[in-house]
Amino acid sequence: MRRMDVRRRVTEARVARLATADESGEPHLIPIVFALDGDAIHTCVDDKPKTTRRLRRLTDIAANPRVSVLVDHYSDDWSQLWWIRVDGFATVHAADTDAGVTGLDALARKYPQYQSKRPPGPVITIAGLRWRAWSA
Repeated sequence: MRRMDVRRRVTEARVARLATADESGEPHLIPIVFALDGDAIHTCVDDKPKTTRRLRRLTDIAANPRVSVLVDHYSDDWSQLWWIRVDGFATVHAADTDAGVTGLDALARKYPQYQSKRPPGPVITIAGLRWRAWSA
């Protein structure tokens, strides 16, 4: 896959999976909404219902900031399959900080749900991106 095609596919994707690991290496994988903004990926803890506000992704990032984001496409026509993995280092920011506002602005440009209401939770910014991609 060409570099521009990879960035376009990630930019257009509506959902991805965020992989984190705790200090012992125990993996954790969750679906996320996200925005690619320059050389960073932003996601946030929004106010969709959750079983707890002590989220594993946040404690994992505090212990081990190395994360992966996976964007993929499945089709029963296997000639259309592709995936893109972006590895990087995550930081967590309060929504009212400069870094938090930057991330929320990027998310609001992509998702109308964030235009009228700002999420109360923290923003996760992933930088130092390393790209891997595969397509059939």
